[in-house]
Amino acid sequence: MTDTRDLIERNAVFAADAYNPDLRLSPSGNMMVIGCVDPRVDPARVLGLNNGEAAVIRNVGGRVTPATLRTMAMLAKVGQANAESRPPGDWNLVILHHTDCGMTDLAAFPDLLAEYFEIPTDKLDAKSVSDPIGSVRVDVDVVLAHIRAAAYWVSGLVYDVDTGRVETVVAPTLLPVE
Repeated sequence: MTDTRDLIERNAVFAADAYNPDLRLSPSGNMMVIGCVDPRVDPARVLGLNNGEAAVIRNVGGRVTPATLRTMAMLAKVGQANAESRPPGDWNLVILHHTDCGMTDLAAFPDLLAEYFEIPTDKLDAKSVSDPIGSVRVDVDVVLAHIRAAAYWVSGLVYDVDTGRVETVVAPTLLPVE
């Protein structure tokens, strides 16, 4: 079992070998990743991201829920307040789902899922809970329908837990601006 003592020892190694005091609040890669809490699918490791390169939001299934949209809106305000630390260039939002997701086990609990997505139970089929390719498409569509930001790209990827490989399901798409 990993315990707090293990974490403190690992942190000492990190602080000595990998800590970078020059990191800024804004991600150096102008990137945000939404991924699952599954311990097999750490988005930073799976995508080879460096510390400080991307903001990472993790939740059950890596889904774009109303709560995720609210978190993104709050992070946008933090970004506005720290605009001087933002590198120039477009932003990238990556939605990362994966195979063998535990969320598929929740299909037997429609009331719980409906509450999570903040929708009626009769609308759950549209969320494609048991299909990672379908669900990443659904979530890209949610972002495209709800976020309006200039120079903001969104893409959908699916990580295969059996091979360690990522597949592009939705190529980077520029968000529409009103």
